[in-house]
Amino acid sequence: MGYIEEYKSKLVSPEEAVKVVKSGDWLDYGSFNGQVRALDEALAKRKDELEDVKIWTCVNPYPTKVNEVDPIGDSFVWMSWHTSGADRKIAKTGKPVYYSSIKYSELPRYVRERIEPLDVAMLQVCPIDKHGFFNFGPQVTHSRAVCDRAKVIMVEVNEHQPRCLGGYEEKVHISEVDFIVESNLPLTQIPAPPVGDIDKKIAEYIISEMSDGSCVQLGIGGIPNAVGMMIAESDLKDLSCHTEMLVDAYVYMDMAGKMTGKYKGIDPGKLVYTFALGTKMLYDFIDDNPKCAAYPVDYTNEPYIASRNEKLMTINNAIEIDIYGQCCSESHGTRHISGTGGQLDFVLAGWLSKGGKSFVASPAANYKDGKAVSSRIVPTLTTGAIVTDPRSVADYIVTEFGMYAMKGMSVWQRAEGLINIAHPDFRDDLVKAATAQGIWKKTNKIS
Repeated sequence: MGYIEEYKSKLVSPEEAVKVVKSGDWLDYGSFNGQVRALDEALAKRKDELEDVKIWTCVNPYPTKVNEVDPIGDSFVWMSWHTSGADRKIAKTGKPVYYSSIKYSELPRYVRERIEPLDVAMLQVCPIDKHGFFNFGPQVTHSRAVCDRAKVIMVEVNEHQPRCLGGYEEKVHISEVDFIVESNLPLTQIPAPPVGDIDKKIAEYIISEMSDGSCVQLGIGGIPNAVGMMIAESDLKDLSCHTEMLVDAYVYMDMAGKMTGKYKGIDPGKLVYTFALGTKMLYDFIDDNPKCAAYPVDYTNEPYIASRNEKLMTINNAIEIDIYGQCCSESHGTRHISGTGGQLDFVLAGWLSKGGKSFVASPAANYKDGKAVSSRIVPTLTTGAIVTDPRSVADYIVTEFGMYAMKGMSVWQRAEGLINIAHPDFRDDLVKAATAQGIWKKTNKIS
C-alpha cells in the first residue's frame, strides 16, 4: 500500500479518533505549538462518558476545551512538565494543575522509563512528506519518546506547522500512526516582550562579557530577549546558537549577519534548538531551513553536549535570589509559576564550556509606578520558594546595578557581592540580615 492509500485508510474525524480513549487512561497532548486542538475539542465532548483521564502536556499555549468543560477535574486530570500562562488561568478557576518537577535534559528518559505507560499519544504535526514521515514541527523536545511509550499514536496534521529539519528524533512514520486527523488552525504567536531601560542595562553588562565567536543560549523573558536584540545591533561577529528555545531574537541576529556558527564545537554553522516559540517571522525562518537543526532535549540541554561549544554564554532569568546565591526562577513562595525547565542544564553547561559563562539575571527590585517596592535580592528565599539553581551551581548574577561572579567565593563574599548589586534602597536591610544570620565580616564594603 502506498502512503497515499495508507494515509486515507487512517484518516478519521477527531470524534472518531478519540473513541479509543477510556476512563483511567494516560494521554499525552503534545507540547508547545504541537499540542492538539481538534482532538481536544472532540475529547471534551466525551466529558460525561469519562472519568480520571490523565493528560500530560508541556507549556500549554491554548485555552483547552477539556479544562473548560471540566472545571473540577473529575473527567480530565491536567498534568504538566512546565506550566504556562494558560495553565495559571486554569488553576485560578480552582481546577488542579499537577506539575512534575524536571531537569529538562532528562525528560525523554522520564517518559521512556518512569512515567505510567501512555495509552494514547496525541501530537500536532506537519503534513506527511514523500517518504511517509510526519515532522513534529518546532517542538522536537521529547516527542519521539512520547511516541515510543504510547500504545496508540494519533496525529493532528496542521499545514501551518513549519517543517523543522533535524537533528534526529524530529519525526514519526505513518506506519507507526494509528489515527490521522486534520486541523489547520494558526499557531500561537508570542511576540517578544518589550525591552525596558532596566532590561537594556542588564543586557549591557552581559554583552560586555561576550566576544567574537561566542555561542549564545537565550532563555525566555525580557532580559534574554534584550540581550539578543542588542547583540543584533552590536559589533560582535561569528556568533553561534545552541539553545533550548529558539526565539525571534535569533532571527534578528541572523539577519544582522551575526550567526555564522563557524567556530562551533559541534553542529558547525547550525542554529541548534529543541523548541521554538515566537511570531510568524520565526516560524517562517525555521521552515525547511537547513541552517537550523531541531534535536531532542536530551541532546540540546545535556550539559556535557552543550558545553562542547566553546565560549557558551547562557542567559536566564530569576524571580528572586538570596544572599547565599540560591536562585528561584519558578515560584513566588509556594505559588507555582512555571518550572525548572532547562535553566539548570544551561547554568551547568556555561561553566563546563571552555571560556563559557552562565548568567542569571533579574531586576534588582520589584517596581510599581517606577518605584522600587521590594528587593529581588533577599536575605533568604521566600518560604516555599523553589531553588532552581543551587548556590554551588549559579555563577554570574546580574542586575541593573552590576554583576557578580559567585563561583569560588565564601559565604560572606557572596553576601557582599550580591548586596552591592541589590537596589540601594534595600542594601542596609540586607546588611542587617546578613549580620543577624552570622555570615558577615567586619571589613565588608557596601557601596
